[in-house]
This record gives sequence, C-alpha cells and structure tokens, in this order.
Amino acid sequence: MQNLLSGAGINNLPSRCSSHIIVRMRSAGEIWESALAKIQSAGSLTALRDIEVRFLGRSGELTLLLRSLKDLPEDERKRVGEAANKIREALALEIAKRREMLEVTEFDARLRSERIDITQPGRKHSSGSLHPLTLVQREIQDIFCNMGFSVVRGPEIELEWYNFDSLNLPPHHPARDMQDTLWLKEDPLVIKKGGKKFSSRLLMRTQVTSIQVRFMEVHNPPFQIIMPGNVFRREASDASHEFEFCQMDGFAVGPDASLANLKWVMETIMKKLFGSDVKTRLRPSYFPFTEPSVELDMACLVCGGRGCSVCKQTGWIEVLPGGMVHPKVFGAAGYNPQHAQGYAFDIGVDRIAMMKYGIPDIRLFRSQDLRFIKQF
Repeated sequence: MQNLLSGAGINNLPSRCSSHIIVRMRSAGEIWESALAKIQSAGSLTALRDIEVRFLGRSGELTLLLRSLKDLPEDERKRVGEAANKIREALALEIAKRREMLEVTEFDARLRSERIDITQPGRKHSSGSLHPLTLVQREIQDIFCNMGFSVVRGPEIELEWYNFDSLNLPPHHPARDMQDTLWLKEDPLVIKKGGKKFSSRLLMRTQVTSIQVRFMEVHNPPFQIIMPGNVFRREASDASHEFEFCQMDGFAVGPDASLANLKWVMETIMKKLFGSDVKTRLRPSYFPFTEPSVELDMACLVCGGRGCSVCKQTGWIEVLPGGMVHPKVFGAAGYNPQHAQGYAFDIGVDRIAMMKYGIPDIRLFRSQDLRFIKQF
C-alpha cells in the first residue's frame, strides 16, 4: 500500500504544489486505505459488490474525485489523475482477488449445505388413477364386447328430433316432463326427414337413446351395439340423482331379438358385475320408445336391502330399464316396422358404481374431492 502511495507521488508532494492538489492527493490516499481495508474484510460476494459500487461505481468516491479535477491546472490535473487511475486499477485488482477467494469459499459452503445422502430412499411420486365411473364403464363395456356387442358413440349436443321426436316423444308428450331439458340458445337447425324440412332445436342430450335412430339411418340389421356417454338434465341433486350422469344403452335389432333374449342379457350382465348370487327382480314399466317395457331392479347393496336414502327406503334400486323397440322408432329411422324387431335397455353407470363400491351419495363422483377419488 505504501509503495502504491509513494509511486503515485502522494507521500512525496513538492512544496510548490497548490493546496488543491494536496487536498485531492490526500483524498485519493484516504480512499485507497479505506477501500482496501473494506475489500479485505468483505465476507460475501454481495458485500464485495457493494464495496465496488461505493468506491468505483458511477457515483463512487474515486469516480467523484476524478470528476472534480476539471478545475485544476493542466499539470496538476495530470498528476492527480495519474495517481487516482493507479488507485482504481489497484482496487480493481484487489476486488478480483477477493472475489475469486469468496467464490471458492461460498461454493464449498454450498456443497456442504446441499450434500445429498444417496443411501436415503427416494421420495414417492403420487400417480393418478382412473375414476370409479371410468372403471365401471370399462368393465361393463368389456362384458358386452365379449357377448358380441360393438361400442358406438354420439354427440352430447343433440337435435330435439333425435333426442325426443324420433323416440316417440312428440312436443306435447307427457314423458317429456320427466326429463327437465337443458336447451341451448342457438337458433334451431333446419333438417330434412321423409322429404320434409322442419326446424329442430339444440339441447344437451337427456339420454344416449338418441344415438339409436342416428345409427339405424346408416346401418342395416342385424346388429347389437352399446352406446356409452354422459347425459344432462336440469333437476335437483340428491343422494341418487344428479344433473349429469353416465348412461350406457344397449340396442339389438335382428330376427332373434325377443323379450326373453333381453331378460337373459339383463340378468347375465348383473351376474357378471355382482356375482351369481345377486338378487334381482323384473317388473313391467313404461317407456315411450319401447313396447312392452320392463325394468330390472337389484337389491340395494348400500343398505343390504334394509332401506336407505339411495334406494328411497324400498330396499331396491332400478338399474336396467328396457323393452322391445317401439315400431314408431323403427319408422323414424326409415325401417319397415312390419319387418324389424329389436330390444333396447339402459344401464345407469353411476348407480352400478354406487352398488359395486357401496357409495351412499351419487354426488361424490363429481365432487372433485381427491380424498374420494384416491380410494380407487
């Protein structure tokens, strides 16, 4: 340090120097001594950076000293400027040395703090799982595919004609009151059926049965298909009803289709899902698109048949409505009702899942509660 001050002429100022140069040369020396002490004591890279800015920055002490030299005579300005520049270079070198030392120190400290024990077991990553409704739907599909059925899908946004009119539910049919429909505000579409044009409103389908006529318009019998998908109804939710739920319709047309065949299919699917000892009953019912119509109930597995909110205290829950396809449905699809026969049925996937897993409330399926979903 003393060598630098002597070399810069700070300690050997001639007596003829003005008081201005003496003050500035001594200020440069004081800056050198103060900066060097702080650099050597800097304990971190951040502190060293602050020191560098304080003395060598745009508004640093040494920079301001250099700016003040413009008022000195030329020979004095040259002498002080030379000394100050030597100090700047020396400080920059000292800062570089200290930075290199601190980088090594901080890197070693970081290695010690971030050291990993490779003998410890790794963290388990949680993985997703299939939704219970998906599990049940796939299981049902596999059973039907093994019985020779094919899977067919249709649009969730449907025309009123396919959802109601073609299924023997004209505008003023009382059965429409049983399905509170979610109508869309878009303008009705113009469709052509039987050589006539008419408008049909759009809606969120209330039943996957709407796929039946769509399929028959482009396929000839014999065939047997299943039609899975979500349906939507504007109704109040409770333990056994939801505004959105999953259906899977079965549909078979051919010379061998009969009510006895339908009964066998219904009972077989229930035995495949719940075992051979499952308790079921078949009773007459009514649906506009089937005649005759039947309904298969099963003993409620949530309460064991004793009665609960799911089965509405009856001990039974309806799971498989169906029947022989109504002639008017065949007529709407362009089939000759005199020569076509078939049966149709509907499986409520949500209710099957409730029975299979003992779930007391259908609303849990779409609650988005991961505590519920992770159980499957």
